[in-house]
Amino acid sequence: MPYERENNNYAHHQLTLDGRERLTVSGVEDVERFDEGMIVMTTTAGTLVVSGENLHIGKLSLDGGELHVDGQIDSLQYEEQGAGRGGLLSRLFG
Repeated sequence: MPYERENNNYAHHQLTLDGRERLTVSGVEDVERFDEGMIVMTTTAGTLVVSGENLHIGKLSLDGGELHVDGQIDSLQYEEQGAGRGGLLSRLFG
C-alpha cells in the first residue's frame, strides 16, 4: 500500500528504473540540488538522492510530480525521515 498524505495531488510515489540509464520518479515535490553527479529531491516518501555520472533531468513536472533522469545511475538512497539537509548531505560534504 503506497504512502499517502492528505490533500496531496501526487501522494503516490513510484520509481521506475530502466537498466541503469533511465529513471522515472513520481510523487516529486521539489528538487533541492542537481548536477551531473547527484540529484537530491523531496518526494512524498521522503528525500531521495540519486547518484551517478552524466545525470541529466530530461523532464520535470512539479505540477504532476514527475521527474525523468537520464545518465549512468549508480545508486538511489532515501534519507532518514527527519534528517533533513543535515543528514546524508552533511555526511557527504561535511
